[in-house]
Parts: sequence; structure tokens; C-alpha cells
Amino acid sequence: MKKLLLVIVISLLVASSLVGCTNTKDKKEKEGKSTKDDIVVNMENKDEISHYPIDIITYNYAGDEVVTTYEKAPEKVMAVYQSSIEIMLALGLEDKVIAAAGLDNPVKLEWEDAFNNLNYLDTFDPVKEDVIMMQPDLILCWGSLFNDKKLGDVDYWHKTNVNTYINTNTRGGSHSRILDNEYIDIINLGKIFDVEKKANEIVDKMKAEVAYTNDLTSKIESKQNVLVVEFYESNIYNYGESTLAGDMVTQLGGNLMPVEGDLSKEGIIKLNPDIIFIIYMQREDSLQNAEKKYANMILNDPAFSSLSSVKSQRVFPIMLGETYASGIRSLDGISKFSKGMYPELNIVK
Repeated sequence: MKKLLLVIVISLLVASSLVGCTNTKDKKEKEGKSTKDDIVVNMENKDEISHYPIDIITYNYAGDEVVTTYEKAPEKVMAVYQSSIEIMLALGLEDKVIAAAGLDNPVKLEWEDAFNNLNYLDTFDPVKEDVIMMQPDLILCWGSLFNDKKLGDVDYWHKTNVNTYINTNTRGGSHSRILDNEYIDIINLGKIFDVEKKANEIVDKMKAEVAYTNDLTSKIESKQNVLVVEFYESNIYNYGESTLAGDMVTQLGGNLMPVEGDLSKEGIIKLNPDIIFIIYMQREDSLQNAEKKYANMILNDPAFSSLSSVKSQRVFPIMLGETYASGIRSLDGISKFSKGMYPELNIVK
């Protein structure tokens, strides 16, 4: 009887031990096993961690490189001037813009609805005191706005944990304004806001337009002589090879007139270009009226009647916003230059 009781007790102890081991093993396996939801959450965290922080190169007022760091996507952006505002809209980031200012031309029709929801300021060039009140975490604008009379240099804002991004083709100093810089700005903003896929799609479309034009015109032996000018109150400015407009013309296979800077009427007559593009700002005028007005500055001036471009009616208006710090509108600038230079080839896709 005692032996029987001893066997039963030992059996119970062994069974209890086995149950304990099994429970512990099950518990450990359960604790170590991830559910489907856990995996999704972990992947989301992984993506966020892998993207931020990121370092982006921008500039100060003098044009020197400055490295800025982003721990996350900005939530309160002050966007000033055409390209700054329109890049944000094109990337679908209008909800990140707390205030906008400084349009030379109305935004394109495709972005009107998004723009109408923005806080667009009456002042064209915001000053430091006004911007401080808005408490942005990013100021996106041209380099010229960071002067002492406006926003002050970028170091002030960086010390107060406000990041800045200057459109590359507006940096101070002696630097060539080239199409690649517009690509860089769009891609950099894609990185800053973690929308790189959309940014790259926009840039790829621009590059494809240039490549398409070059492919169609590769067999043309004689290049068109192209002049790109802007009329001021008392003088005419010629956009040479170091300007964005000049780089666009050159990349599209045009022979850009070599003179850069102020140019007289006599100088234009001496150059006698095949094609003239006139840069303008629409401002309060309608698009049609603005284009006609600026084209007629050449076409209806008796002093220019001997020009080849006037005789052939190859004088074309083109927006400043499409040829200077053009951002998203770079595609429009490329297309207009292409169409004006090669109308017979049906360049625009």
C-alpha cells in the first residue's frame, strides 16, 4: 500500500513538472511570436526610422552651403514665391503650408483648388517679425529674402529650430543657374517630406521632355540662334549661358546668343537672332493680354522691323516663373522653348 502511494505521488510530481515545462515553453513561444498586426506596426516603425533623420544641403544669404537636419517631416511651412508654393502644391503638401506669399503669376489650373485653401498673405515679401508670429518649422523661399531688411540670414532661424530651404538657383554669389538645380530642389523636398516617389516622377517627366526634344532634333545640322530677353523700365536684359533660361535653350540644342547682361536695341539688331523669347510676369493682367503686350514690344517696334525673327514672326513670350527658379514649371519652360525653336517637329508630346 505504501509503495502504491509512493508511486502515485511520484507520478503526480512528474506530471506537474511536465505541465510546468510545457506552460513555460508555450509562454515563451507565445511571447516571442509576432502577430500579423505586430509585423505591420514594426514595418511602419522601420520605415520611419530608416528615413529620418536626414541631412539636406541648402545655403545662406551669401550662397555658402549649409547642412540642415530633419528629424521628421515639417508640419508648418512658410512658402514664399512662385516655385516654393507650387512645388508644395504639386507634391500634395498643401496641408503643411501655414502661409504663402509672393506669386508673380496665378497658380496653374490643376492646383487652384489646393491653393484656395492656403493662407495667402497680402504682403509680397514677408519680414522677420511677421514670420516669427506664425511659428513655422520650415521657411521655403528664394535666397534674396534672407537679407537684413527682410528675414535676416538663415543662421538666426536655425538657432531657433526653424529649418530653411533656399531654391538652389536663387543662391547668392556667382553660380550658374542650371536645370539640374531645379531637379535637385524637387527631389530634396521629396526627401524632406518623405514623398520621394512623387518627386522623382515629376523630375523624370522633365528629363524625358528634354531627351525627347534632343532625339527629334539630333539630325538638324544648323542650330537656331536664340535670344532670351526681359524688358525693364529703361533697358533690356539678355539671359546668357549662366542663367536657367540659357541652360534650357542650350540643353534643347539652341545656339544661345553669347552676350549676357544689359543689351541695347542696337545690340539686338546687330545680333539679329532667328528667335526671340521675351520673359514677362503676368501679375494682375490676364495671360492672353500679358503675352500679347510683351510680344508686341518687339513685333510692333519699328526699330526691330529688320530682324529675321520679326519677319518670320518668331517672337515668343515666356513667363519668368518658367525660366527663373522655375521648380515645377520647368516642364512648361522646356516645352515652350522646344515648341518655339522647332514648331515644325511637333515637339510637345
